[in-house]
Amino acid sequence: MTSRRILKVAEAVREVVSMAILTELRDPRVRDVTVTYVEVSPDLRQAKIHVSVMGDPTRQQLSLRGLQHAAGFLQQKVAQRIDTRYTPKLKFILDQGVKHSIEVSQLLNQLLPHDDPPSDEESNEPTEDGSEPAAPDPKDDLD
Repeated sequence: MTSRRILKVAEAVREVVSMAILTELRDPRVRDVTVTYVEVSPDLRQAKIHVSVMGDPTRQQLSLRGLQHAAGFLQQKVAQRIDTRYTPKLKFILDQGVKHSIEVSQLLNQLLPHDDPPSDEESNEPTEDGSEPAAPDPKDDLD
């Protein structure tokens, strides 16, 4: 069971790292990166930062290497923000959750039938009781 303090530290680390990546990191390899969540060890010495990167696998690995290269800079930003005895050592992990959810959504869209609304052509078909649908009243157009 995680303590409330660990959860608060994890959230603070997530906020600091995501803002630093967005506004202060100048590495051209690091683009389209989203910090999804952070896991902090119980002794607060290590933090696993799960990131999602838009793009192909090559682009994702390049961004991950750029983040690992910038870990010291980002760790310094965390140290300035949170007041703990030890600053967590940052480790970046590629989060595949978003990618997997998109793949599942695409598979479901292919497998499940689509409920398309009827078009105007279909509305002229006979109703269930076999009678013809009512024709529009031409007097309504005069108003």
